[in-house]
Amino acid sequence: MKRWLKAVILTYLSLLFFGSFLAVGMLGTGALEKFLPFISDIKIFLYYFFAGAIGGSLRHLYMFCTHYMEDELNDYRKWIMYIFYPIFATGTAVVAVTIIQSGILLIQFTDYQDTPYAPISIAFFVGFGFNRFVNKLNTVSKDIFQTNNKKMDTVEKASVEIEESSGEQMESLNNSTHK
Repeated sequence: MKRWLKAVILTYLSLLFFGSFLAVGMLGTGALEKFLPFISDIKIFLYYFFAGAIGGSLRHLYMFCTHYMEDELNDYRKWIMYIFYPIFATGTAVVAVTIIQSGILLIQFTDYQDTPYAPISIAFFVGFGFNRFVNKLNTVSKDIFQTNNKKMDTVEKASVEIEESSGEQMESLNNSTHK
């Protein structure tokens, strides 16, 4: 990986990490709502978004620095991971909290003085462990839809067996009447 590309990636991840903290601070103080009044309608989702950004950028900053120190940044295809995974982690964090709050994934949040600390923490962990969360999400979705497919397969097999057995019965009746 070229030196300038390493500098761009490091700058990008650092800006995303520190910028997300700055954005959370601006959300908390209400500074953004003065300029953008619609922010109050989506404020909680922005907390999840930026918590996911902090987690995703922290993880990839750590990975980038570790690979840099071990001189393992030779594969040019890996820069895509450092650029796009933190972005994917932001949206995935929002979706994860929404899925959990809907009751599909069974994690219960305890309210602490009407603050969203638990969901924001989950959003951070989803951002940090983006790959792991997507793998778990993939497993859960396979289980959800595979169960229905197994039921459909069982129903389809049963109907095929009924059709085959009724067809065999009809053939045996036809054979017995022709004799």
